[in-house]
Amino acid sequence: MITAAADGSSLSNPGPAGWAWFIDENNWAAGGWPRGTNNMGELMAVLNLLQQTAVVADEPLHILCDSQYVINSVSKWMPGWKRKGWRKADGKPVMNVELLQEIDRQLVGRAITFEWVKGHAGHDMNEAADSRAQAAARAYRDGTAVPAGPGFRGSGATAAASLDVAPTASEPVEIDLFSFDEPQGSTDVDDVVSLEESLLLDSVRSDRARVEGLLHPEFTEIGASGKLWSRARMLASIQPLTNRTTLEVIGTDRLADDVLLLRWRSRSRGAIALRSSIWVRTTQGWQLRFHQATPADL
Repeated sequence: MITAAADGSSLSNPGPAGWAWFIDENNWAAGGWPRGTNNMGELMAVLNLLQQTAVVADEPLHILCDSQYVINSVSKWMPGWKRKGWRKADGKPVMNVELLQEIDRQLVGRAITFEWVKGHAGHDMNEAADSRAQAAARAYRDGTAVPAGPGFRGSGATAAASLDVAPTASEPVEIDLFSFDEPQGSTDVDDVVSLEESLLLDSVRSDRARVEGLLHPEFTEIGASGKLWSRARMLASIQPLTNRTTLEVIGTDRLADDVLLLRWRSRSRGAIALRSSIWVRTTQGWQLRFHQATPADL
């Protein structure tokens, strides 16, 4: 079995975007576009991995991915989308349909499994793919050469034997070609949760351009201290977090077609807060319009 990690990155989402997959130092690839989304990068990483490993199509391929959007799209929703003419349950066209259709073609005759891994949590292979995807995105932003990697050089038992991957607690997700259950709005929710989590990352908080892309022009926040923050004040003050902060989703509500309310709990050393975030889909992608935090008991 060949095990590979696939990941995508977009600066400002949408913005300069990169994708990458990683097996080992001798087998990896990356690329991107001047403008794209995180989801485009995640899908392209999987697609290119499938294309390059097609030379050993009889070898099972296990893909580590931190994107629930990609895993659900391929393993749960795609058959239903195909039956509906590549439309979602609400009748709207499927996003990124060209990439998904090509992935669908590449899956034929392959033994593929997916496993979700938590992003930015120290998983060696995921971190390797993530860093390469980010490097590709930055190269497109800066107009420099894209570090494309050597591509797939291994084959058969040679490639599999070169891997030494520590087992994880999560179970692989087998592709079920007869599963048509597509939860309404789940793709949008996954996107918004991912973007909210990105605002807790030091790599994002220290990049003003990325934060600007995530905050709506009319953004306001009522902080846990009761202080009112404007967009300008937030951009001038945002900095890496003193303590690692985690996000726990409490619930989501769709207030309108392009408006989502995310209710969540933040946890950091010695502090818990209940939070509400309103995300609005604009021509620039999902942007945070309003945020409020309330201290909670430990």
